[in-house]
Amino acid sequence: MGSEEPKDTSKEPETGLVETGQEEYVLQLYVAGKTPKSARAIANIKRICEKELAGRYDLEIIDIYQEPDRAKDEQLLAVPVLVRKLPAPLRRVIGDLSDTEKVLVGLDLRPKENTEHTEAD
Repeated sequence: MGSEEPKDTSKEPETGLVETGQEEYVLQLYVAGKTPKSARAIANIKRICEKELAGRYDLEIIDIYQEPDRAKDEQLLAVPVLVRKLPAPLRRVIGDLSDTEKVLVGLDLRPKENTEHTEAD
């Protein structure tokens, strides 16, 4: 009745973990109405997602004027702001997302460049 053996999953492929950059991204873009800055942020993130995450992202656009409680729940201080819910950890990128490289680093799709000088002078 309760004597089932635990299943050995050590040889099965792992799911839900980072695998060759093919994880699913859950993104929320918070904007403030139909301002030019909001429109730029929407266009920019759609372009970036289609190019870098084609077929592996879920993007939700939230207007804080229409859904103020959601902005309050997220404790937002500025908009537009892109929130990466998954994969963990949660990340935020503030602004109109026009700096593609900054967005990609913010989403962990590109490594942050080391700006420290490593050569001896």
